[in-house]
Formats: sequence, C-alpha cells, structure tokens
Amino acid sequence: MSGTRNELAVIAIGGNSLIRARNKQSVTDQYEAICETVPHIADVIESGRQVCITHGNGPQVGFILLRSEVARKQTGMHPVPLVSCVADVQGAVGWQIQLALSNELRARGIDGVNRGRVVSLVTQSRVDADDPGFTTPTKYVGEFYDESEVPALKAQNPEWVLKQDSNRGWRRVVPCPAPRQIIEIDAIRALLADGFNVVTVGGGGIPVVADENGRLRGVDAVIDKDLASSLLATELKAGVLVISTAVEEVCINFGKPGQKALSRVTAAEMRAHLDAGQFPDGSMGPKIRAALGFLDNGGEEVIITNPENMKIAMTADGGTHITK
Repeated sequence: MSGTRNELAVIAIGGNSLIRARNKQSVTDQYEAICETVPHIADVIESGRQVCITHGNGPQVGFILLRSEVARKQTGMHPVPLVSCVADVQGAVGWQIQLALSNELRARGIDGVNRGRVVSLVTQSRVDADDPGFTTPTKYVGEFYDESEVPALKAQNPEWVLKQDSNRGWRRVVPCPAPRQIIEIDAIRALLADGFNVVTVGGGGIPVVADENGRLRGVDAVIDKDLASSLLATELKAGVLVISTAVEEVCINFGKPGQKALSRVTAAEMRAHLDAGQFPDGSMGPKIRAALGFLDNGGEEVIITNPENMKIAMTADGGTHITK
C-alpha cells in the first residue's frame, strides 16, 4: 500500500494506556498491556488500512528519571538528561509495539507482502528555542502521588515542579514546547511507500532545536504526543487521525450532571466546546487541540475512542468523529 490519503491512518496511543495499575508498572507489565492493545490496531490493518503509530511516554520517562535520581543519590552515578530519557523510551516502547504487532499480524496470516511488516523509527521533532513551554512547565510525567507525599517529594527533589493532574493525583510537570518540524519525515514517507506500518514520533519525538546554521541539538523537554501526531498526520496527508484514550466517546460536562457524549461533531462545534472550558489541559484538552489542528491543516477526519472500539469506530458508528 502506498500510504495515500484514503488508506493511511495515524493512530496515537497514550503512555498511560500502557500502565494498567500502580502494581502493574514493570517493563513486562507494560509489554503485556501493549499486547492487549495491538489486536485492535491489527484489526485496522486487516480491514485494509496502513497505519502509522505514535505513543505517549509520560509515565515511562518518569520512571527513568526516578531511577536516575535514585542511582545518583545511592552511587553517585551521573543523572540522565530528560532528552535522553525521551530517546530511551522512544526506542524501548517503539520496539515493544513493533514486536507485539508483528507477532499479532503473523498469527493472523498477514505476511510481509500483505501489509504485515512493522518497523519502529527513532524520530526527532524540532521545537523553537524560545518556546514559552520552557519557562512554564505543563507536561505531566511519571506516576501519580497522593497529596500527603508531596512535601517529602519537594524536599527530596527541590528542582521538581508538582501539580494536580485532573484530580487524579499529583505529578511532576516538565517543559512542553510545541513541535514545529518532524526531522525524519522523509524516512517515514519512504517506509510507508515501501509498505511498512511505522511506529514513529514516540513521545512526541526527541525535542531538538536548530542553530543559525541548521545544526541540531537536543533539549530537555517532553513534546505532547497528540500535537506531534497531528503534525505527523498533516505532513503525511493521512486520511484519518485516531486518538486512542480511556473513554469510548468524548463527553461534555464529563462527570457532572448533564454529561453528554459527542458522537459526530464538526470542528466548529468542538472548538466552541473547547473555548467554553469543557476540556481541561490535564485530560482531553490537548487531544481536542490536536484534532482541530489536523482538520485546520487539511485533514479529513479525527476519531477519538478507546482501543477496543477502534475498529468499529473506523468502519461504522462508534467513538467521537470530528469533521470539517
């Protein structure tokens, strides 16, 4: 398949979806969670689409940062820069998705010639050096903490910024600049043209800035994976951007009286809900902004749903469909 507008789907899965519970956070646990998710992606491929898969990295980056801090305190080991944590997670999680999806497709008899090839690509995303995200950290990483744990965490890690994450607990926040360019976009296009399903732009991509001569250097930040996925889908002229989340449909008045699921809405309607404060930054807000960005830049459709409803949402009714 050639990755044309009608057959290519960019599918963004969240880093939190790889963590099923606080006692299920090991690398093995995360791989098992991926193995539960990839059959739904395989359904999409089996239905005739080629896919480009992105993934979040918040919890995983947080784990590496915590390991690094423990190692520094206990053994004097050098700390791992945040940008290296992003690269590490992109390689590790990308490989796990590649492995699990390849095995799933093989089990279904979908071979390499028939849409069965999967590859992961370590990808950089260029950001602006003066992006306000560097002075106002907003991106949540790591695990959730109870409020009672916050004073000790701040005492142990005075450089940390901790905030409430949508009333789910306290988490660390780090800089989150906006992605401006996917450096390896030509390589992604070449792999798609050769028939591969590609895992790329993991965690929003490794953040880099360019100097006046075009030389790149990595910077300590985490890029929102939904915004990067929107940029990727735009650059690839994908037919649909699928944002996987924890709920089957986007709702207004979520968790309140008058909660209402949105099945099919226009971009203008969704923008009005966003402007009215329906979608907080810590939960659905970035996903809605990413969806609107894709549609504003020529995209045809965005689907927001949970993994188990992905196939039906792409072939019939199900999930939230946002169109121009």
